[in-house]
Amino acid sequence: MTSPSLPSFPEVESPASAPLEALVSHLVAAKRSLSSIEHVWRANEIVTSTRAFLESSVVTSARTSFLRAGISAQVQTLEQVHHHSEAVELEGAEEYQDVVRTLDEADQRLKGTLARLRTTMIEAGLRPEADQRKSLLDFVDESGVDDLLISVQEAADAAQKAHADLVETNSDFWTDLEHIGTLLHISFTTDKASAPALHDGPLLSPIPDMLESMEDRAKDMANNLESLVKHFDLCVTAIKHTEGGGEAAQRLADDLPVGVDVGEELKGAPPEQVSEQERREMLEVLAKDADQVEEVVMEIRDHIAEMEGQFSTVSAYLDEVAREHSDIKTAFKLLDNLGSRLQGFLGQSEVFVMRWDDEKVRINERMEELKNLGDFYDGYLNAYDNLLVEIGRRQFMEQQMDKVLQDAMRKLETLYDEDNAKRETFKSNHGDFLPVDIWPGLTDPPLHFEARPKNGADKVPDISKSVIQRAIRRVEGKSVS
Repeated sequence: MTSPSLPSFPEVESPASAPLEALVSHLVAAKRSLSSIEHVWRANEIVTSTRAFLESSVVTSARTSFLRAGISAQVQTLEQVHHHSEAVELEGAEEYQDVVRTLDEADQRLKGTLARLRTTMIEAGLRPEADQRKSLLDFVDESGVDDLLISVQEAADAAQKAHADLVETNSDFWTDLEHIGTLLHISFTTDKASAPALHDGPLLSPIPDMLESMEDRAKDMANNLESLVKHFDLCVTAIKHTEGGGEAAQRLADDLPVGVDVGEELKGAPPEQVSEQERREMLEVLAKDADQVEEVVMEIRDHIAEMEGQFSTVSAYLDEVAREHSDIKTAFKLLDNLGSRLQGFLGQSEVFVMRWDDEKVRINERMEELKNLGDFYDGYLNAYDNLLVEIGRRQFMEQQMDKVLQDAMRKLETLYDEDNAKRETFKSNHGDFLPVDIWPGLTDPPLHFEARPKNGADKVPDISKSVIQRAIRRVEGKSVS
């Protein structure tokens, strides 16, 4: 009985004279090879499971693809919504930085002005001698400045809090959106106008090709097992047709692997009569097949090992399909949750815009007050310098008037002396001849004038020329600038 899958080997010497021991050895090896039926069973299990996996993966992949398409479209819309809110956030941040920068400049300017007021001491000549030395700042109520700065800072803090709330909301929304993108294998680009990029599409199934390969290998294994069974049958038949081999054949044919289907000879039926020529031919075939038993067993093992590897790949693919489907379902739940928060997310942007507009009005009003206050204090400083310049001018005018007055007094005294001398001459020449009561004023002295202020105004303070000159330079410098 010749195996269809076993190739022919060179003939062995004297097959007809093969001893019983050699035939028993072949039978033992043939019986051992029949344990390969376990590999054939396993191959059948693998093919059956893979076929079921194929059906399951097709259904799961179809559901996954359907959900992926719908979710991807929604994600694209949500990304555009986030980009809009992010643009509001960035615009608010830029405007806030501009406000802070302007506020810092106004604050520094005001503080600089107050510092100059603090270091500008009132000239001693302007104050009573008993008065303590004071600066220009001593005549300013600083509490109004502090209250104004606090009000500006509160408005800025409120605006910053509103912006921080929007940033946090945008961040949470984007985190959830990125999580969905990760589950869908989507990467979000920095280009706001472009759609999210889907890097990995539906998984390409390796099962159909592998299933076909598995089925081919399973068929080869079944054919090889059939050849091994036929070889075993041939060994039993050969031993039964050898003197003294019947009992050995019956004993060795017992306890075969479950599922092995042997010939009638192993069931106790007497062997058919064969001629010497038929027996010789049978032993020749037996000797050739015996040399190939191990090779056939190894081929079965190679097939099952390859199938196990393929089945591992199929199982891994099925796990990946299941994981992907699970990710899609998770993404769907996240998307549903995100959708329920969408109205609040959009509302947060609107709330920020309204709050920021309100705070900008408050801040601008306070900034205007700061500017006006700074202008007032600058005017205060400038007015003090002009006061010193005015004192210098009055000093000069007072000096000029004093010169005029001294000159006039000298002239009046000269006229007085001249008039008085002429009166005495007249009196000496004519007084004795005139009656005293002819004119009551005949003997009166001439008019004698004295210089004194008419309105009792205070004297111009005594301010040094160097102080006045510095004030003039400051005033002229401000006029040029």
